[in-house]
Order: sequence, then structure tokens, then C-alpha cells
Amino acid sequence: MSKIFVIDEKPTAIPKDVLREIAEEKSASRISWEREIQSINQEILSSPHSIKCVDKRVVVACDIEGKNWHTFEDGTRIRRERQYENLNRRETEPVNATVIHSNYIPEKATILIHPNAIIESNRIYNYAPLSGKFEGSDIRYYSIPEEQCYGWHDGKEWKPLKGFQFALRVFKPYRGVIEGIEPELIKNVLYITTGELKGNVCHTLKACDYQIVFQDMDGREGNIIRCRHFDDDNYHEREELVAIDHELTKMVERGDLMVGISKSDAKSINESV
Repeated sequence: MSKIFVIDEKPTAIPKDVLREIAEEKSASRISWEREIQSINQEILSSPHSIKCVDKRVVVACDIEGKNWHTFEDGTRIRRERQYENLNRRETEPVNATVIHSNYIPEKATILIHPNAIIESNRIYNYAPLSGKFEGSDIRYYSIPEEQCYGWHDGKEWKPLKGFQFALRVFKPYRGVIEGIEPELIKNVLYITTGELKGNVCHTLKACDYQIVFQDMDGREGNIIRCRHFDDDNYHEREELVAIDHELTKMVERGDLMVGISKSDAKSINESV
């Protein structure tokens, strides 16, 4: 038995209006699917939960795809694929989470966590009953150590959690005649913006200016510098602030030094406030 294939050497081009209709149909279908998933995610997060944390841990719900979106001022959302050609887990992994239960963080508060906290060994399985709805959502439950919870949003602003403070890096501006020269980072010092040391430049241990890359409340990327500091009189083995530098603090207050997240956004303190 033989088969005969008829090959048309002159394929017929699909009209542009037909291609446009196909593209619009696919786009509408994707938008509808994305809105449905968002609705399911919100329904799951707003529903009551009976699960409780154990000592020194926090139970959270995390939208594992939430960081892969960007929202414009008009409310339009676009997909932002962070995983491709990027090995920096601070930038690629989700760090926003919703508190389900904690011994000191308000329930349903949005918190910032370590990017390595969302791992299988911390995940809570078989909590929600099988329904197909939860399995099809982007929400996952985790029990993570309190020391991996960095900050929370109180409805107005981001505030540090227990054992942490927020800060800005300190830069020395270029004072020469050439334009466009970036300021120089002063290593291992931070300008503290929260807590009992707020408004002071402090020396730190090496590599303590940890930058959190997260999804801000407006749906856009946010960045915060956090360091470990404990607002009490007891010594803690993980303390990272080692000294207050009053001279550098005065230079920042005078505008002789700049503060910011990076060289591109560094400004004098009067401009940053």
C-alpha cells in the first residue's frame, strides 16, 4: 500500500485581517484566563484559614507568579518574565507574601521574605481540600522561619520586622569639572532610615547592604536596603551594625555625601526626603 502526498509549491498566504482576528482572539482569551486566575487568587487569600504557626515560624500564602507582572498608571498589566537569562534569585524569586498566622505579625498583612524561603522543604501540602480551584491557582502555602521575614506593609508604608532595619547606601559625589561622572560608593556604611538609629550613618560588617527586590503595592518593582539590627540592650550574634560615624552623619546632613539605593538614584538628603 502506497501513500501519495500532494505538495503545493505556492502556499496561499493568510489574509492580514484573518491573522489580526486570530491574534485578537488569542489575546482576549489570555486576558480572560489571567483575570480568572487573579480572581481565584484573591478569593483564596481572603477566605478564612484555620492553620496556625509553630514557635519561631510564620505561615504565609505566596502568589508565586505575582512578581512576574508590571502595572502601569492606567491599570494595564503586562507580563514580565524575570526567569530568563537571570541567575540572581533576589530578582527572580517571589518575596511578597500574605501572613496567614504569626505570633507577632498581623494576619493578612503583606510581608517581604527571603527569596530562598519559598522552597519545597518549607511548603505546606494537603492543607486545602481538593477542588481543582486551589490547584489551578498561583497560591502556595509555606511555613518559614521568622528570621527570613524582613518587613511588612502597615497600609501606609513599609516597616521593618523584628531584627531588621531599613537603610540607604552612602555615596561620595564627584566634585570635578567633568559632567556625567557617577558618585563613588562608600563601602560597609549605611544611612539608617528606621528604628532607634534613624538618621545616623553606621559602619557595618562586610556585605550587609542586602537589597530586597519586590512587588510594591502599586504593582511595580520596589527596592529596599535592609540590614540586621536589634533595638534592645542585649547583644545578638547576628548584629550587623558595629559603630555610629558622627562625622559621616554630619556630611550627609550638610549634603556633602549622597544617599540612595544605587548610583543612579543617589541624592543629597534634602532631595531624598
